[in-house]
Amino acid sequence: MTEEQFPQALSIAGSDSGGGAGMQADLKTIQSRHVFAATVLVAITAQNTLGVQQSLALPTAMIDAQFASLAADLQIRACKTGMLADVATVKAVVNNLKRYDFGPLTVDPVMIAKGGAPLLTEDAIAVVRDELLPLATLVTPNLPEAEKLSGLTITDQAAMRTAAKRLQALGAQNVIVKGGHLTHADSANDYVLLADGSDFWLPARRVDTVRTHGTGDTLSACITAELAKGRSLPSAIRTGKAYVEKAITDGILVGHGHGPLNHWAYPEDRDED
Repeated sequence: MTEEQFPQALSIAGSDSGGGAGMQADLKTIQSRHVFAATVLVAITAQNTLGVQQSLALPTAMIDAQFASLAADLQIRACKTGMLADVATVKAVVNNLKRYDFGPLTVDPVMIAKGGAPLLTEDAIAVVRDELLPLATLVTPNLPEAEKLSGLTITDQAAMRTAAKRLQALGAQNVIVKGGHLTHADSANDYVLLADGSDFWLPARRVDTVRTHGTGDTLSACITAELAKGRSLPSAIRTGKAYVEKAITDGILVGHGHGPLNHWAYPEDRDED
């Protein structure tokens, strides 16, 4: 009889040297949720709270080697993707996710950094849409990302619903369309569409702060950690939203631009299981 393995989750993403987003945000979030975090590094950025100065995608052979190494030893129960850089990287990640079973997959379709730098080439967006989304248990785009993937213009909550249905039709089982970019709203409401057709809104008050670097990474990482514990998807999503809200409202001062969240924040768990 083997010992029960501690919950383990995997981040497949790029490195943020500033520590606020990317793989660093994923690691901090997953570990704060009492889940062991493993990584497949696909790209490196020279980055701080002021922006991205340089980025470099890793060779696909190194990406393959990382996947194989983890599969040979760890028992990954849930995984997520973040920055995937370019076509070759996305295809390598897709091929490995088909090869290895790392549990439910959350796709955070990272395209543009908080400061405006592109983190996914234009030609790679189609590969994410056509090849990665059909593998996703959950996809978590913000409004600009949802527009790119769905081909729709999103200006209100009705359009968020339509975009979620379009993304589900593209193959993603469950969808969160994040509403933070609806600047005319006084709240940051996210729309959740589940595989069984049920849906709900996740309301949150809008916080007047520039310390929101890594918000999307943090949400998807928290959801991934909760799934690795065996939580239901609705429970994991609600805990993720609560964690991000707490991490923003209990902010910390780091850097001189778009500062990071407070990954030490501990919201009350919302366990529906």
